[in-house]
Amino acid sequence: MIAYVAGTLAAKTLGQAVVDVHGVGYAVHIPLSTYNRLDEINRPVKLFTYLSIRENAQELFGFLTVAERELFEQLIDVNGVGPKLALSVLSAMEPQGFRRAILTGDTKALSRIPGVGRKTAERLIMELSDTFRAKGEFVELSALAGLPGTPRDPQTEAVLALVSLGYRQPEAAQAVRNAAQKLGDAATSESLVKEALRRM
Repeated sequence: MIAYVAGTLAAKTLGQAVVDVHGVGYAVHIPLSTYNRLDEINRPVKLFTYLSIRENAQELFGFLTVAERELFEQLIDVNGVGPKLALSVLSAMEPQGFRRAILTGDTKALSRIPGVGRKTAERLIMELSDTFRAKGEFVELSALAGLPGTPRDPQTEAVLALVSLGYRQPEAAQAVRNAAQKLGDAATSESLVKEALRRM
């Protein structure tokens, strides 16, 4: 595996950067988040990389942070998600925002990502929520949700409450969605939890 490439930024376009490493130009596929933070041409650059080897192609994907590369690797492990869709996710959402959407079962936010429909959003939630929680990221999300000025809608609070009671996140999110459909927009997090528990 090529862990990173460090050299001079020879060229950059939307979706790709060329890094000159001692006279060898490495073409690296990049998400929009990385492109927006690249320095000017002919300046030093370091990209953390993932080498994809397929039957008819070898492609290098690069990111400015290890966190972005780690999320990319987690995404391509999901059934039906390839490197292009993973780049689309990283181009549309910051890693923390994406993890928050997964942990709260926010299919609407995920479905707004180009190439991600509702079914793919639900698959991402199902396959990644346990992975993220196993890494302790649910605790981080819970702490963030309580910070002043951080938006918390009743459905998010209800999902967090149910998961804290031991329910799996996908089940909790679905039960809260069903409860919200019955109770309407005026429902509080407490009423959503009570209604969801009746359905679980």
